[in-house]
Amino acid sequence: MKHTRIFSDRAKRCAALLLCLCMALSLPACGENRKVSREIYAMDTVMTLTAYGDNAEAGLDAAESVIMAMDAMLDPELPTSTVYAINHANGSSVVVSAQIAKMLTTAKTVYDQSGGALDLSIYPLVKRWGFIDQKYYKPTEAEIAEDLSRLCFDKMTLTSFPASGSYSLTIPEYGQFTFGAAAKGCAAENAIDAMRQAGVKSGIISLGGNVQTLGLKPDGSLWKVAIQDPDDPDGYVGVISVGETAVVTSGPYQRNFVIKGVTYHHILNPATGHPSGSSLRSVTIICEDGTMADCLSTAMFVLGETKALNYWRQYGGFEMILVTSDDRIVCTRGLLEEFSLSSSASQYRVMYVE
Repeated sequence: MKHTRIFSDRAKRCAALLLCLCMALSLPACGENRKVSREIYAMDTVMTLTAYGDNAEAGLDAAESVIMAMDAMLDPELPTSTVYAINHANGSSVVVSAQIAKMLTTAKTVYDQSGGALDLSIYPLVKRWGFIDQKYYKPTEAEIAEDLSRLCFDKMTLTSFPASGSYSLTIPEYGQFTFGAAAKGCAAENAIDAMRQAGVKSGIISLGGNVQTLGLKPDGSLWKVAIQDPDDPDGYVGVISVGETAVVTSGPYQRNFVIKGVTYHHILNPATGHPSGSSLRSVTIICEDGTMADCLSTAMFVLGETKALNYWRQYGGFEMILVTSDDRIVCTRGLLEEFSLSSSASQYRVMYVE
């Protein structure tokens, strides 16, 4: 299993590089507002939090508290977590937080609109392939069929209790959920909100491929966010200039393993139970709603280039960058002035679509 460990370490190294690139490209000039940065480890990834101004420390404390609380709440293998309770409720209702309700409703919207390309009830399959405990394994077709029979995202019931601000979730007794396709986006969104409430007006956080910004840079200019090169852990294909928004990238290079010379990645197609056979190498979503951006990045990767662009044309509300297997970078029209190709990525051909 040496190869699997090597790929896991490489994924962490890639994530760390991307964080550094994002931060380096978003630093203000010397002498401007005081900057405070902090690095933490949560949700199985390295995270970098940066805030500016007099309230920076308080903002980072608040953001870190939110992230750690959500990490403990969403770990499906932690017996004290809410997700563990959901997955072991045997059909009974479980009280869930507003954050979990937000992820469920957002993911359900994407599920309905994408024809099931995103499905939070895919946990049995994710675990079967070894992406939970890193005990990587290629399931048999019978095992995949068994796990596919447990998909039940369309059968969940979410009830709101406005007086208490809580929610009740009920899923079939055979179902199990994972929030891996929404957790970092929701955590980033809530962490930025916590920084804002603490009085921070300018900041940026990067949660392993999920970048979210607060306001503009202290000098009033746009943030610069690097887009990882799927083929080069030490490079990036380009940079986008953004204001206050979320930038979320998904790709098979982030988590994968090799068995008998074949590479298997973590973005599973709920229709087949296998890693998505999409011709895309990465998908980046730019959207004000961090939870939605996270959900969309996974769903669009599963859909593939043509269906992803059709989804964008039909529903809108976000911009998108697709890196394809034939060295094209396909950008939606709203990024015409915002995306810049890296000088080290000259093999890529940039296209803008309507």
